[in-house]
Amino acid sequence: MEYDYFFRNATIVDGSGQPPFVGDVAIKDDMIVKVSQGGDSPSGTAFDATNLVLCPGFIDIHGHSDLEVLRNPSMDPKIMQGITTEVAGNCGVGVYPLSDENAALYEQAQDILGQYSPFTWKSFAEYAEVVGRKGSGTNMAFLQGHSPLRFFALGGNANRPASETEVTIMCSMLEKSFKEGCIGFSSGLYYAPCLFADRKELLALLRVTKQYDRLFSVHLRCEGNDILESIEEVLDLARLTGVRLEISHLKAIGRVNQILVPKMLAMLEHARMEGIDVLFDQYPYEYGSTSLFSLLPPHYLRLDRGDLQKLLKSPKERSAIKDEMQDPDGWDSLYELCGWDSITVLSLDSNKQYEGLSLTEIASLRAQGPFDSFFDLLMEEEGTALMIDITQSQDSVKRILSHPLMCFGTDALYAGDKTHPRSFQAAVHLLDKYWKQQNLMPLEMLISKMTLEPASRLGLSDRGKVMQGYKADLVIFDPASLQDNSTESDPSAKPDGMVLVMVNGKLSFFEGELTGVCSGSLLKSHS
Repeated sequence: MEYDYFFRNATIVDGSGQPPFVGDVAIKDDMIVKVSQGGDSPSGTAFDATNLVLCPGFIDIHGHSDLEVLRNPSMDPKIMQGITTEVAGNCGVGVYPLSDENAALYEQAQDILGQYSPFTWKSFAEYAEVVGRKGSGTNMAFLQGHSPLRFFALGGNANRPASETEVTIMCSMLEKSFKEGCIGFSSGLYYAPCLFADRKELLALLRVTKQYDRLFSVHLRCEGNDILESIEEVLDLARLTGVRLEISHLKAIGRVNQILVPKMLAMLEHARMEGIDVLFDQYPYEYGSTSLFSLLPPHYLRLDRGDLQKLLKSPKERSAIKDEMQDPDGWDSLYELCGWDSITVLSLDSNKQYEGLSLTEIASLRAQGPFDSFFDLLMEEEGTALMIDITQSQDSVKRILSHPLMCFGTDALYAGDKTHPRSFQAAVHLLDKYWKQQNLMPLEMLISKMTLEPASRLGLSDRGKVMQGYKADLVIFDPASLQDNSTESDPSAKPDGMVLVMVNGKLSFFEGELTGVCSGSLLKSHS
C-alpha cells in the first residue's frame, strides 16, 4: 500500500494506558492503516520521529466553542495545543433550539460564548449545517444545553419553575435534538435559568436522555459550602433515571472547603460501586473563569441586563445585594468564598483599562469601596465582562487530576479579547506542569485521560487510540522541549515542543506553524 504519511521511530503512547514503545505509524486518507515496531518500508511523506512522542489527538470533553467555531473555523487555539476533538454545549449554555424571541438567549450567549451574528438557524440540525458549511479545524460534537430549552419553552421569562406543559415542550425539543445528532444533554444548575428547574423537570429531561442513551453533563448547583449536597443531588437524579452522568470541572471552591475534596471523591467512588455510571472532568488550574455578573445572587441573574443595571443605581438595592453576597443562603458567593483580592478582571469591554487588575486594585484606583466599584462596573458594562477567580488549592487540583474517574476538559471560553490561559494551553499545561515538572503520574496514564478515556465516555469507537483502523487524529511533541508559555497577561502565547497535529489524516499544525486546514468532522450520535 502507498501511504500518505509514515512516522518512523516514534515513542508511541497509544492512549490505552499501556507503557510507551518505539514504532512506526502509517496513514492513508483519514485512517491509521498500520502500527508496527520496525521492518516496514516507508512511503508517502516520511517523517523521522526519533525521540519524539506520538499519541492520539487530545479530546476536550468540556468546551464552549459553539460560536467560536463559526467565528474562527480553523479552531487555532485548540489545534495549537494538540486538541483534535471538542465537545461543546456544556454548562447548559447553547444556541439551539431558537424561537422567534430570544433576547435573553443572545445575552447569555454573549457573556459565555462571545458575539456572533446573525443566528440563522432554529434547530440543532440547521446549526450543524452551518458548522458543516464553514468547516472546522477540530472534530466537533455537541450537547443540547438546558438553557435554550427553557428559553424556547418558557417564553419571555425563563427564570421560574416550568409548568407541566412547558416541561413536555422541553422534552420534545430535547428528543428532536437527540434525533438530529446531539450526543448528550447539559445543564448548569449554578446559572440562570437552569437553577430554576425543579426536580420534576430534571427527571423528565433525564428520562429522555436515558431513553436515547446519551450523556448528562452538569455544572453542579453549588461548588462551595454546599458541594456535598450538590453532588448528592445529581447522583440521586442519575440513580433514579439510570442516566450516564458527567460532572463538569469538579472542584471545591474556597479555602475552607478544600478539606471536602477527599469526601467528594469518596462519594463518587461509592456511587460507582453502587452501579451509578458517573465520571467527572477537570481543567488543570487552581483558578477558574466566568462572567463577572455571576458574582451576584442568583435571583438577580433572572433579570435582563438593562433592568439589572437600573436596579444597581439604588443604594438600597446595593445594600441588599451586599448583604446576600457576604452571607449567602444556598448558593455559591464567590466573593465570600474567595475574596476581592482573588477575583481579577480578565476582559471588560467598557472599561478595558482595568483588565488584569483585582477588584481590590480597581476599587483603589476608583477611590471607592470594592462593592460600589463592582456595582459600578456592572452598570457601565455594555459588552462582555469576564473574570478569573482563584477557587482551590494546588493540592486539591492534583488530587482530583490523579483520580481514576477523571478525564480532561478545558472549559475554554472565547467571549472577550482576553481569556483564561486554559483556552489556549490547557493540554500543554497539563503535560508540562503535572507530568514533566511534577511527575504526578506516568505519561501513558495522563495521555489516556486525554484521549481514550474521554473517547470511550463519548462512544467514539474509532478515536482516542493509536491503532490500526482508528481515525488519524495524532499529536507529536518533543518531551525535552515541551513548555507552556501562556500567562494571564499573555494567554495565547505559543507553546514550545509541539511538532505536529493531524486531524483526520490532514496536517493542522507542523513544526511550529498552523496550517489553517479545516479537516475536522461533525461527530453525531444516532439512535
